[in-house]
Formats: sequence, structure tokens, C-alpha cells
Amino acid sequence: MAADPKVLANFIQPCHAQDSTCLKLSAQNALPVVAAGIPSLGMNTLDPMVVDRVVASQAGLNMDFNNTIVKGLRHCHVLELRRIGSKTSLSLKCSVVLVGDYKLDGELLMVPIQGKGKYKIQIRDIVVKVEFKVGERESAGERYWTVPSWTHTADVLGGVAFNFQNLFNGRKDYAEPVLHFANTHWHDIFHEVAPPIVKAVVSRIVAETTKLFDKVPIRELALE
Repeated sequence: MAADPKVLANFIQPCHAQDSTCLKLSAQNALPVVAAGIPSLGMNTLDPMVVDRVVASQAGLNMDFNNTIVKGLRHCHVLELRRIGSKTSLSLKCSVVLVGDYKLDGELLMVPIQGKGKYKIQIRDIVVKVEFKVGERESAGERYWTVPSWTHTADVLGGVAFNFQNLFNGRKDYAEPVLHFANTHWHDIFHEVAPPIVKAVVSRIVAETTKLFDKVPIRELALE
């Protein structure tokens, strides 16, 4: 006999769509549980999260990030969760650390940059807003949510610290001024370098959340 999804998802407090206070509290309580991973629902851990590879090119900068480990998502704060019709919006504020391997080549805000090695990015108080388009499907007499599409935005309120090892093949006389520039202009650099990584992280969060929706019927997740 299949396990009762209500027991598997007992960390979810069902709320009415109009009850924003209940929605926010329910999401906050569920967040660390979801971040830890729920094998019984096929949900992988989000903290730490491993992002195998992110390759991107924008504004004259070629970026290749590998074996990135993201830590800190279980400590995110839910700022808002709203459900209006077929749209659900979620706002999170998080402080995270990313470490991994990088390769950069091109220009960083018109400053030449080139290197390959280990990297570490510390982000304090990043606010991520995700807008979900939510649909429904039926199976065995139960109704389930689906997420056919989503969009996101991100900005940092606190600060970002960048550390790229082995810039310019270890030439400190070249590397140190560039790192100083990056950390002085962290907000602009964040929007130059981070969007592909942020999108990859948000994609994983959405993918794991969708697994929850796929296994647990709406009646266990919401009051109607």
C-alpha cells in the first residue's frame, strides 16, 4: 500500500489563499525541511546544493563555473508568499556561500580579467523573488499542482565578497587590483557575474518544489 502523502508532508500547514500570514509562516516552517531533502518524496537536498556546471557569456565576459557547492539555503527567511489565481509569488532573503572551480575570460565592467582556479563568493542578504504560473492535473481522483513556467529576479542588500584564486596565472600585481575593484563595486559585479549561477540555483529550488507538488495532492497543501 502506498504511503499516505499527508503523513509524508506533515511539515506543511495548509492555508487559505487569502491568508498571507498563514502562507508565510507555513512556508518558513517548511523551508528547512525541504532544504534538507525528503527522500520519501524523491526530493534531493538543497543545502548543501551541488551545481555541476554553469556556462555563460554576457557583456563581453565568458564564464565557466564547475563543481559549485552552495551552502546556507536552509537559513533563508520567507519575506512573502502569495497565491492569486493561477499565480504564486515567493520572496526569500538568504545569505549563502558558493565555492567551486571557475574559468573567466573577457572584461568585467570594462576591466580585463582572465583566470582559472578555485573561487568563493559570499553573498549577504540576497533577495530572490520567484513568480510561478501554477496549473492543475488530476490523477486517481486527486488534484495536483503543476508549474508550467516561472520567472525570477534577484538583488543583494547586504554585500558580496569575491575571491577568485589564480587570476592572471597567479600574477598578484594584476590580480589584486581586479579583486579590489570587484569587491569595491560588488553590486555591479554581482549583476555581471552572478545571474547565471543564481538562475541555476533557483532552477534547482523550483525543480525540488515541483516534486513535492507532483507527489502530494492539493488537499494536503491548501485550504479551499
